[in-house]
Amino acid sequence: MAYDGIITYGITEELKERLTFGKIEKVYQPGSEELVLQIHTRKGNVKLYASAASQAARVCLTDGKFVNPAAPPNFCMLLRKHIQTGRITDIHQRGSERIIEMDIEAQTELGFTVSKRLIFEIMGKHSNIVLVALDTGKIIDSIKRISIDVNRYRQLLPGLEYRYPPKQDKVPFKEISTELSEKLDSDPEAAADPKYLLSHIQGISPGISRELARSGNPVERLEEILESIENGTAAPRVYLDETGKPLEFHLTELGEYVGAQEKTFDSISEATEYFYTHREESNAIRQRSNPLHRSVQASLDKARLKKQRLGEDLLQAENSEKYRLYGELLTANLHRVEPGAHEVTVISYYDNQPVTIPLDEKYAASKNAQNYFKKYSKAKTAVHEKTHQLEETSKDILYLESVLQSIESAHTLEELNQIREELEDTGYVRKRAQKGFRRKKSKPHPIEYTLPTGRKVFVGRNNKENDYLTTKMAGKRDLWFHTKDIPGSHVILPLEPNQSQEDIPEEIIYQVASIAAYHSKGKESQNVPVDFVPIRYVKKPSGAKPGMVIFTHNTTVYVDPKLPEGADGK
Repeated sequence: MAYDGIITYGITEELKERLTFGKIEKVYQPGSEELVLQIHTRKGNVKLYASAASQAARVCLTDGKFVNPAAPPNFCMLLRKHIQTGRITDIHQRGSERIIEMDIEAQTELGFTVSKRLIFEIMGKHSNIVLVALDTGKIIDSIKRISIDVNRYRQLLPGLEYRYPPKQDKVPFKEISTELSEKLDSDPEAAADPKYLLSHIQGISPGISRELARSGNPVERLEEILESIENGTAAPRVYLDETGKPLEFHLTELGEYVGAQEKTFDSISEATEYFYTHREESNAIRQRSNPLHRSVQASLDKARLKKQRLGEDLLQAENSEKYRLYGELLTANLHRVEPGAHEVTVISYYDNQPVTIPLDEKYAASKNAQNYFKKYSKAKTAVHEKTHQLEETSKDILYLESVLQSIESAHTLEELNQIREELEDTGYVRKRAQKGFRRKKSKPHPIEYTLPTGRKVFVGRNNKENDYLTTKMAGKRDLWFHTKDIPGSHVILPLEPNQSQEDIPEEIIYQVASIAAYHSKGKESQNVPVDFVPIRYVKKPSGAKPGMVIFTHNTTVYVDPKLPEGADGK
């Protein structure tokens, strides 16, 4: 994980500059392992966020909004008693470790000034936040209490003396020894081995060890990084994968990610906040989308199986003409059927060919004829009913495929909530029963792209937004785009009041079609067919499911899915 000792150093320097002599005005604990301090400084109020979560431990400044529990947890109440209204006198990092210490002067109820230390330990699953009395060195409390059953060496319980985590047999990155420096200078293999550097230098992450090894001169590269922190020239950045999910972050360039997407920030807190919030949101999206995906996939599989069976039944029903023929020929040849016969062969008066008719020997010939006419009548009724069922099932499949594509393309929890609302409204997902809770309907927020020419393009993120775009937002002259026979988003290109389709340059048509292909199931394909048509020719049938429309007068173009160069989506 990137939050190593060097990041801790950068954060500490930033907090020291921003928060020293600040007054702690409010203390909140939005989660069991989270802490938010609202601090008044000379430059205004700022919020400090700290987490002791094993997968997301960190300390940074934040602009985020948090939902606090109705009743403050015990640790929050304790901090309010001991440090709220206190003044921050110093912030420092312990050596090269992932430990930040905040010294606070506060007053007791009797007016005496006391010194406390809030210690943030950022150590993976062992992360913690501990309040210590400086005069005694004893623990007042911690956000996670650690008993002897959990850790025999180091307990974190009220009243015990605070002990730092055991030291590692490594050289702190802030004070590389002459011995290690000479070893790296004389041994090129060790200098180029990330594992060697990681096992001998305290406070660096695997990513930084690979960066130092790649540089050719680890000590010089490390000094360069530390100097950038000290003189304020560090360039915090977050590296992203092709889907926009954060891969790594640091306050220096990491050579192994050259070529990947990256975002740069003015401060290490901003980079830290972006990395963790987007990574946590990505994880939350995956966790939230999996049940929806499974539910929709199950409904889709069921609908496809139903379509297959309906097709088989329809094929069988359409072969029912022989029942009518059997009935007619039996009626015309009743005198030729012997009682108890299990079949009879007669000559068809349609083509003068012999026809063998199976019989139920329990019934007379006339009754067998009636039975064949009943089978024929039933089959004809089945053809009508099953044809209608097949049409409805085919529509359900198209709809479910479009929902599945929306789920797979969702990038925010808001989008998933909208999709769930849609599935609840259409009956594919059971509504969550919450007594006394009234769900607030989410508002549509289609994606807005700005083309290099300055034109706006709007894209629905799900079927509800597709309906909103097509039936409410778009004007009669606007152009509507959608991938041909492929699940995807509705895309709208607004036109000026005096413009028509013929006035739009071909280049713009292909750019918008590429956006439509990009927001479709065919995103990973090439030469994707996209229909476009003036919105007046797009109709939503009565009773149709969200996002389902019919259209005429369409033109089809073939494009590669992509966002036009310079297009800015928001």
